[in-house]
Parts: sequence; structure tokens; C-alpha cells
Amino acid sequence: MSEALFCIENLRVAYPQRGGEDLSWAVDDVSFTLQRGERMGLVGESGCGKSTLGRAAMRLLPASSRVEGRVTFQGQSVFDLTPPQLRKFRGEAVALIFQDPMTRLDPLMTIGKHCIETLQAHSPQLSAREAKQKALATLEKVKIPASRWNQYPHEFSGGMRQRVAIALALLLGPKLIVADEPTTSLDVTVSAQILQELTRLCSEENMGLLLISHDLAMVAEYCDRIGVMYDGKMVEMGLTESVFRQPQHEYTRSLLQAALHIQAVEGTGDWGLGTRDNSLPIPDTTHPSSHNQSPILRVTELKQHYTIEPNFIERLFKVQDQTIKAVDGINLELYPGEILGLVGESGCGKSTLSRTILQLIRPTAGKVEFLGKDLTRLSRQEIRFSRRQMQMVFQDPHACLNPAMTVGQSIADPLFIHNLADSAKAKQEVLWMLQKVGLTPPEVYYERYPSDLSGGQQQRVAIARALITRPKLVICDEPVSMLDASVQSQVLDLMLQLKEEFELTYLFITHDLWLARFLCDRIAVMHGGKIVELGSTKEIFANPQHPYTKTLLAAAPLLARA
Repeated sequence: MSEALFCIENLRVAYPQRGGEDLSWAVDDVSFTLQRGERMGLVGESGCGKSTLGRAAMRLLPASSRVEGRVTFQGQSVFDLTPPQLRKFRGEAVALIFQDPMTRLDPLMTIGKHCIETLQAHSPQLSAREAKQKALATLEKVKIPASRWNQYPHEFSGGMRQRVAIALALLLGPKLIVADEPTTSLDVTVSAQILQELTRLCSEENMGLLLISHDLAMVAEYCDRIGVMYDGKMVEMGLTESVFRQPQHEYTRSLLQAALHIQAVEGTGDWGLGTRDNSLPIPDTTHPSSHNQSPILRVTELKQHYTIEPNFIERLFKVQDQTIKAVDGINLELYPGEILGLVGESGCGKSTLSRTILQLIRPTAGKVEFLGKDLTRLSRQEIRFSRRQMQMVFQDPHACLNPAMTVGQSIADPLFIHNLADSAKAKQEVLWMLQKVGLTPPEVYYERYPSDLSGGQQQRVAIARALITRPKLVICDEPVSMLDASVQSQVLDLMLQLKEEFELTYLFITHDLWLARFLCDRIAVMHGGKIVELGSTKEIFANPQHPYTKTLLAAAPLLARA
């Protein structure tokens, strides 16, 4: 039998402990082997040790971490590599795609500079021209056009930054890719294209793929084998099809149940025929305008255009300014009590639209009317006052919570900003809100810091912070995309429960069509800065009209197909 590409034997990892704390294994006695050309999925809840395992295998953990066991790549021990060997190993032999692309990208370097630097570090024999040609070809594979070469990471959407991170991993043609949640912030079409590209490389280049993910449907579609981790241990492993058809471990069964709860599949696998759990309120999908209600939010011909100015060299060749139409003539109405889903690919303008509605960025043209007031005409002070009634839940809760503030301070902060409470009343309000979002006992969570919480708990804190001012409208920008299936299900059920209790209206931005079907009354499909289709959820899924909507539906991985 040929030598295995990658082998982990009895791996145990413990992070540095605070004084007096007992040793706790983040990865506990895990073993598996990956062959050339094989695609293996690693799934489990946040905090189960998936990412730690990937980083340990590449020696990217803090120096004071305790690591036991053996990791070999093509028969050579990774833990015995010298610094020069290790540098060559990372990138050329094994590439790691991180979940958060901003940890991989330097904000002071252009996208082109990132690519050239990576190639020059590992392939110094390449000329500048050859390096640029190779980089542009790789960027093209992940749908980043050459026109974005001189832009910086902050000028890209989250999904486009992730595409750049994937391109950087592919640049050197590694033999194994460890992909840690590589498509978390990507829409289904781009996810499908990138995973198809990775799958093609696995077969053509005999490359291995270790796909760390919480998306069970994606793992089912693209991986040969699956390993399920829980509390640092590998609790189940086998061929993907057999694990999904006959899961042996209780935890695997609970993960599948949570994923199917969100996808709401009745067993037929047909589009638009699933129903939600009977215990949940089924939304009325008739058009709200027939209810004689005034819209809580009306967006009219809204535009948000950005200009990319040419650099000095380009000016010499009389290159013209380039205009990016992030939001291009949007018309939208949102009615009290409804959940409107906004879906579309990364870079289509969804997040820009939400920030323009909140007036975090002023529009190029158009109107945003909220509760009858045109926000585009209000002063800065008046807009600040209106934000009491409009709040936002962001994609990454860790990024929007101040690490130096306790959970109690973070949630209370909006009350002080808007002069809604003194210290005593604020604490009382925060404890009550912590109870509402399921963080009990609230007195314990009040004193904790974000770093002490799991991803799902951090998102509950972010939701509590958004609701503390009693808003009428909550804009949710991919609020559960970074959470595993079981926690996703809990957070979504919580959002539905709070919607009824607080009489909320949601604008729910997502790239996950199944999530939109589970949660939303109506869906607006956005493409290239425009809304190309708008209708009730049932209509969109049962009878899509626009070619792009049909493409989205065809690309969405479905667990029932596994």
C-alpha cells in the first residue's frame, strides 16, 4: 500500500492554563489518516477542537501549548521540521485557509502585493511579469477580476476577502489544503465554484483536502469521508454517505436533526415543499401591502457608488476613474412584523445596502424613509436619535464586542449612549435581557468577557445589545453564518421568539437560501447592486423567475441529497 499523505496519531493539545486551573485537552487522543486525492470533512460544534487540530498539524499554536502525539506528512514528522523546512512546508506542501480572512490579509498591502509577496517568498526564480500572470490566473479562478488588483482588503466585501485568501492558498500548488470554514462568508454559487475547483485539484493533482466546517450539507456533497468531533474527541468517523444514513453516535444524530430543522426537509428533497417545525409560527407569506399597513421602511431609488481613482502610473496612461455601483437603484418596502430576507452573492451590495439604510454611509442618491421620516435629510444628531429604533446584528459577534468590556458593560453601552438609563437601572435592564436571550444565570454572564464565551453565546450577547434600546427594526447581517448547525438552530429559534415578544421587524441578510426559507416571509434576490426578484418565500422557491435566482437555487447544497 502506498504511503499516506497525512497522518495524525494520538494527538492531544492543551492551551496554556491560567494559574491554578486544571489541564484541559482541547484535542484529546485524535487519530486519522488522509490519502492522496482524498477529501475528508471534519465537523462539530464551535469549541470542539476542529480548528485547534488544523493549527496543531501545521505548528501554528502558541509556543507554550502542550502537544502530544505524532503528525506526519508523506512519512516525515511535522514536529521535527527545522525552521527552514517548516517555512517550505507551510504553503508549498500544506496550505491553511483561515475562517476570518482579515487575519490573513495585511490592511496596508494591496491584493496584488499579497499575491506577489507570496510567490516571491517561495518561488524567487519567477520574474515580476510571470508572478503577476500566475497571480491573476489564480484570482480569476475565484472570480476576482484583474481590475481589483490595486485595491486594499478594506475595499472588498467579507466574501471577496475570503476568495482572496483561498487564491493565496492555491498560488503555490500545495499537496494538502486544510480549509477551516473556507466558505462561511460566501454565497452558494461562489461556494460551489470554489469547492468544485478544490475537488478538481484533488483529483487532477492528487491533492488532499481536509475541510473543517459546520455546514453538514456542504461536507455531504464534497467529501468522501467525515469525522465528527465533540469535546475534543473524534466520536465518529466513516464514509460520508454511511455516517449520514446511519449515524452511530448520539451527537452526530443531534447535529443532523438540527441541520434538517433549518432546511425543513420532509424527505422529498423538492424545492419549496418543506415546512418548518410545527412548534414554530408559520409566517403569512401573502404580500403585506394587502393588509392596509404603512411600511416601516421604504427605500426609493437608493444608490451607493464608489470611485476607484487610478494610481500615478495609470494616470500617465490616461486610465479613467472606475465606478463601482455597489447599490444601484434599489426600491424596497418593509412592513411591520415581517421578516424580509435579502439574499445574493458576496460583493453584490447586501451589506452596503444595510449600512446605507442605517446612514452609516451616506447614499449617492435616493431616499430612505423610516417611520415616515426621510433619513437622508436628517442631521447627524437626528440620525443618532433614530438609531434607537434601528439596530443591527453583525456576522461576527467577536468583532463587534469590545474585548476589554464585560458582557454587562457591552449590553448596557447603548442605554448610556442614548441617555435611557442610569447605572442602577441599566444593570437591571441588562440582567433582564440576558435572561431573555437564554444566558442564565444572568449574574454570572454579566461579569464575563467575550473571550470567555462560545461563538453562539457571543451572538446572543450581540442580539441582547441590539434589543436593549427596544428598536422597531433589526437588520441582521449574516447573524448565524459562523455558527454550527445545532447553535444556529437555537439562535434562530431565539430570534423568532424575541420577534413575537418585542414586536420586531427583521431585515435578514443571508447567503444561505435554506435559512431564508426557514425564517423569512418574503425574499429579495440581489445581484450586481440591483434587486432582480422579490416575492413571497413560497413563490421564490416554487417558481423562481430570474435566471440568477434559478442559479442560486441549483447551487444550494441540500442535506437530503446526501
